[in-house]
Amino acid sequence: MLTEKKQILSKGFDTYLIVIYVLLVIIGWFTIYSSSYDANDSFSLFNTDKAYSRQFIWILVSMALAVVLLLIDGRIYQNYAQYIYYACVLLIVSVLFFGTEISGAKAWIKIGSFSIQPIEFAKFATALMLAKFFCEGKTTSEKKNIWLFSFIIILVPAAIAILQKDTGSALVFFSFIILFYREGMNENVVLFGASLILVFVLTICLNELYTIAIITVGFIVAWIINRNQKKKIIRNILVYVLLIGFVFAVNFAYNSILQSHQRQRIDTILGQSIDPKGADFNLNQSKIAIGSGGFFGKGYLNGTQTKLNFVPEQSTDFIFCGIGEEWGFVGSLVIIALFMALIIRIIILSERHRNVFTRIYGYGVASIIFFHLLINIGMTIGLVPVIGIPLPYISYGGSSILGFTILLFVFIKLNDA
Repeated sequence: MLTEKKQILSKGFDTYLIVIYVLLVIIGWFTIYSSSYDANDSFSLFNTDKAYSRQFIWILVSMALAVVLLLIDGRIYQNYAQYIYYACVLLIVSVLFFGTEISGAKAWIKIGSFSIQPIEFAKFATALMLAKFFCEGKTTSEKKNIWLFSFIIILVPAAIAILQKDTGSALVFFSFIILFYREGMNENVVLFGASLILVFVLTICLNELYTIAIITVGFIVAWIINRNQKKKIIRNILVYVLLIGFVFAVNFAYNSILQSHQRQRIDTILGQSIDPKGADFNLNQSKIAIGSGGFFGKGYLNGTQTKLNFVPEQSTDFIFCGIGEEWGFVGSLVIIALFMALIIRIIILSERHRNVFTRIYGYGVASIIFFHLLINIGMTIGLVPVIGIPLPYISYGGSSILGFTILLFVFIKLNDA
């Protein structure tokens, strides 16, 4: 009888996802240990003065939480999705009043010697809420409104994250554009999003006047091409007005919202300034560390750049540097392959599942993990601005590993239904 219960409990749980999760967590812990390794210190798994010990405790808590999530009835996540979202929104709002500022961002709640970053849990809650909205919009009018409500759902936590001066987390919520596209978002919306990115770059690299002039030229060309199509002319006018407004919004955000070091990093990435000892110091040291690893790396615990603390934040935002230096190109490729296998597996299972809620939530999970992977590794090699977001399951941080564990194991449970 006991054997039968165990079989029922484990039926449907995707072994591949669980194995990849465990591998990434183990690799993450060993990398964190390596980044803080000191041959003169005694090893202790439960000495909370050490980063690797604290992370080990968080890993144990996360794995226990994963088991609990698998035991909960999966229908609860769908039935109470909106309440989970509202609770997380209230939690991140409370941070604005009762939070603690760490590294320039007031995004943490301190509990004794531990700090929790609630925005990490808001990612999971937002994915649930979007799945709830999309799967319940059945009529034509509801489908038209669903896009508006969906944007509001992601804008609320993103706006709060910006108020917390946590720009990196705010940008993560826009990764749901992948989910929107899968659920039928018009291609023109995606093109509009790409236009916003282009306008952002032009505004920073040139100035407001030149950017508006370029937009105006584009508008005139579009007017000439579509001069006999009233609907397209109206659409082009609307897009033109929105882009002009966005130019001023970018200028305001760049000068009044972003902190000086964030502006300097953006300028460095866009080639507007060179400051090897200042704004792009992290980036330069990151490139040196990864490049010095060569093809096979220097070997575990043999990284010189990370051991001598040349790379700041080497166990959190820049943890990929330690992997690149000690395990080289091959090791880095293995990590990327594991992440891609995780993301592809989630997408395959999402497409196969008969429950629309599970499919949409799965795409939300894949979107978040993919965005974190792309930005985190991209910033360590200089492809994107350094905005400070962790590498899932690998970077040091209790909130991060708890948040990503919840994100993944809720999907594993839903997939089992």
